Amino acid sequence: MARFFTGLWRHPDFLKLWFGQTLSEFGSRITREALPLIAVIVLAASPDDIGMLVAVASVPVFILGLFIGVPVDRLRRRPLMMIADSIRLLLVLLLPIAAFTGNLTMPLLMLITALMSLLGLLFQTAYRAVLPTLIQRDQLADGNAKLATTDSLAEIGGPAIAGFLIQAVGAPLAVLLDAVSYLFSIISITLIRQPEPKPDKTKHHANILYDVREGIRLIARDPVLRVLAISMGCRTFFGNFFAALYAYYAIQELSLSPASLGVLVSMGGIGALAGAFIAGRLPARTGTILIGALLVHAVSGFLVPLAFGSPILIFGMMAAAQIVGDTAMMVYGIHEITLRQLRVPNDFLGRANATMDFIAEGIAPVGALVGGAIAAATTARFALLIAMLGILLVAIAVSRSPLRYTQLADA
Repeated sequence: MARFFTGLWRHPDFLKLWFGQTLSEFGSRITREALPLIAVIVLAASPDDIGMLVAVASVPVFILGLFIGVPVDRLRRRPLMMIADSIRLLLVLLLPIAAFTGNLTMPLLMLITALMSLLGLLFQTAYRAVLPTLIQRDQLADGNAKLATTDSLAEIGGPAIAGFLIQAVGAPLAVLLDAVSYLFSIISITLIRQPEPKPDKTKHHANILYDVREGIRLIARDPVLRVLAISMGCRTFFGNFFAALYAYYAIQELSLSPASLGVLVSMGGIGALAGAFIAGRLPARTGTILIGALLVHAVSGFLVPLAFGSPILIFGMMAAAQIVGDTAMMVYGIHEITLRQLRVPNDFLGRANATMDFIAEGIAPVGALVGGAIAAATTARFALLIAMLGILLVAIAVSRSPLRYTQLADA
């Protein structure tokens, strides 16, 4: 049995980080499910109120997304992560207190949602930048794969746990488990013994805007990072056709039941889990792996707009697209972040990650609006077919880029 527990399984500081984030990821899924239910059940919110609640979670990304990487690069990252978790813990505790004292209002719930989103962005940016300072370069792919496994498990099991808890004790009390998870996250980070490198102040400018521009320039000047950024923006644009139309297409145009739709979505989580398992065991030919994963995702995705025939055949085609496509994209995501961590200097990782996230988050609503407009003018099937053609063209373009010659060892 000992031969299975090698590498990072014997790295105590990584295991502390991984354990804390495993609990935190499950807790965060509970709060994510509980917030709209608190609005509906406790505050009798209208559909417009729910729409506003969802929208305010995106506001911090648009306003501060590019700036969040500056403190991540200027300060030690582990203390930043602990501060973000500490404030999130207090905000989560505020929810049941306000609810049971009659002081919870829709504006307060929106404020808490916006702050949770901002702190989550700060934590995630620091989290991605701290790993290269904790483990060796040749362990990064395995480390990212293990962390991604946690995300996938939380995505599969988190909503079910959240639903059970919310039904058993109510949404305001259910979020207390998230508060406990933040506490464990703080403790796990505190117990890490390996010293974190002190940021190099000479690499930063007094003007924050200058530092932000430096992060953008770093990505724009590096041919590989530039390809990753453009690819991410294009794939997010077309991918959000699916985010906007998938449920409508499945139920209205394919006549699948809501239960079948739920099973299909969960299969995507299973595919992501398989991708996390596979990614850490692939060789270090990163360019080949990234391009192959993009092509597999693009080709398998055509099964969705081309689904036809009997209900069983339609379900099978949709399920295959979910499992294969999400497996491929998880492999891509793990090797993409690993390549980014290796290629970007440590003092720029926060800003580089923030810039990439801003590109993805900024283009996402545009893609959803365009996809919806195309579907309204034609059909959802046609809009999804356009999306997959766009994703395939992106994959082909990436296959002809400098990325195809890139390996982890060269990063």
